[in-house]
Amino acid sequence: MISYSYIDDYINQWRNDEIILNKERILLIEWLEQDILTMDNIYFDEEQIENFIKFSAKWYFELQPFQKFLACFIFLRYKEDDSLVFDEFFYYMARGAGKNGFISALSNFLISELHGIPFYGVSIVANSQDQAEMSFKEVYNAIDLNEELQDYFIHKKSMIECIETKAEFHFHTSNAKTKDGGRQGVIIYDEVHEFDNSEIVDVFSGGLGKVKDSREFFISTDGFVRSGFIDRLKERAMNILKREVSVDEDSLFPFMCCIDDESEMNNKEMWQKANPMLHYPMSDYAKTLLKKITKQYNKLQNDSSGYENFITKRMNLPKVDMEKSVTSWEKIEATNQPYQLADFKNRECIGTVDYASIRDFAATGLLFVEGDKFIMPKELTQSFACKPFVDKHYAYSGVKSEGNNKKENRKFAPIREWEEQGLITILHKDTMDPHLIVKWFVDKRKEGYLIKKIVGDNFRMELLKPLFEAEAFEVEVIRNPDAASALLSPKIELAFDKENVIFGDNPMMRWYTNNVLVIIDNKGNKLYRKKEPVKRKTDGFMAFLYGVWAARDLNNTGSGGFKALAALRF
Repeated sequence: MISYSYIDDYINQWRNDEIILNKERILLIEWLEQDILTMDNIYFDEEQIENFIKFSAKWYFELQPFQKFLACFIFLRYKEDDSLVFDEFFYYMARGAGKNGFISALSNFLISELHGIPFYGVSIVANSQDQAEMSFKEVYNAIDLNEELQDYFIHKKSMIECIETKAEFHFHTSNAKTKDGGRQGVIIYDEVHEFDNSEIVDVFSGGLGKVKDSREFFISTDGFVRSGFIDRLKERAMNILKREVSVDEDSLFPFMCCIDDESEMNNKEMWQKANPMLHYPMSDYAKTLLKKITKQYNKLQNDSSGYENFITKRMNLPKVDMEKSVTSWEKIEATNQPYQLADFKNRECIGTVDYASIRDFAATGLLFVEGDKFIMPKELTQSFACKPFVDKHYAYSGVKSEGNNKKENRKFAPIREWEEQGLITILHKDTMDPHLIVKWFVDKRKEGYLIKKIVGDNFRMELLKPLFEAEAFEVEVIRNPDAASALLSPKIELAFDKENVIFGDNPMMRWYTNNVLVIIDNKGNKLYRKKEPVKRKTDGFMAFLYGVWAARDLNNTGSGGFKALAALRF
């Protein structure tokens, strides 16, 4: 088995109980020792490793043991052709772990003559200009403050160039529609938790492979966007760490740091699981950082409003506050269960609709009950939205308009992607035609679905009811949605907890559900609201709620407690 001193030092720190690692890094060590370091056709490029470590120490900072450990695998090569064993790197750590500092020193080194590859371009990509510029500015300032470095690098406000190699360092914001792949040696994607999908990665990675030793780095703390790019990247990383794929199949190197359990946030010793900067012995930077994190933690004792941000950013454990959300994100993901669509033909169901505003969104669906399971198949749901609204609030057309801040809008909804999946219909008009809603149900009835009744709240159903009745649908209007929410919330929570809610692979329904804010009134009743009043829509979840309410009238409801509700009407 091959190894390197920095790798041995780091692993021995853990084995000697000098530092504490999270389960993902323990899996990393097992994978390396059993699958990677046992390979007889690889070697560590000692010259490059040592040059980088010395370069960082001279011009930036002394690398910490975990950073030296990471550096070794950046320069791990196959003997036969000197190609890289790993050409993608995922650095997933809590805020303050030094991701950008490490990347700054590495970027400067990779364009330098010490690295020695001509025209080896480095680009850093982020959603916001401030984030994209962070490492670039650090490199710019290092050169600006050191005359010796100015003998080797030309530094301008938008480009840094090595005089010897002609390699350039640039930064970009993630507007995939206006960038092409270019000619790159390294692409660094910063704070990928903000990426809705892989579009920007696909664009920029197209420029790789034209120069030797092309690499991609994905660096991030976790965030609040679920079902986005980072969740898929984490899943991919875990497949590697669990040894379900080989390095020949996936050449990603995953270094993942987070606490293992929510309770560990209350034990300062465990914070190093999420932030390797806090490993002992701590640097002066780490000691200052620890004081700052401790102050933020102590503040939570009197003000819990920052809890979700603290555990997500400082502990790197994405957490939905259970007192504010319908259920955990894991339970929302569990709604992605398989079913056979053909099984729902000629079966009774509830047609359900939420049509709160004629100028933004509406959601429709068919809800089936099977024992204790509530099933709203992906193919039997549909959302509708007016184009002016999605242009303004979700940058649907990709054109900046009044009130359209792309930096903020990116996190709310990839509307165009969902449109391509058939989950939403965008209406090119200012207001929604209620006849479209009615037609959707008429079409589903023609397809063979037995719609027992259609249910919705009273806000728009007074408008829709005569149109539905003209098509011979029975209609139930929920006069007091809050009362229905209060009565149904225990059943809804239990259904999610038992994984008895099934939407199929429907990212839009997951989004709707994750956007729901649960508030408790002065009588202790749980009521459903929005976490954000305009952009975080809940229409699909409310349609689901109304369907569950009316499902008491279906013949195959099972014994889930509907009899007690059957006598109630709202």
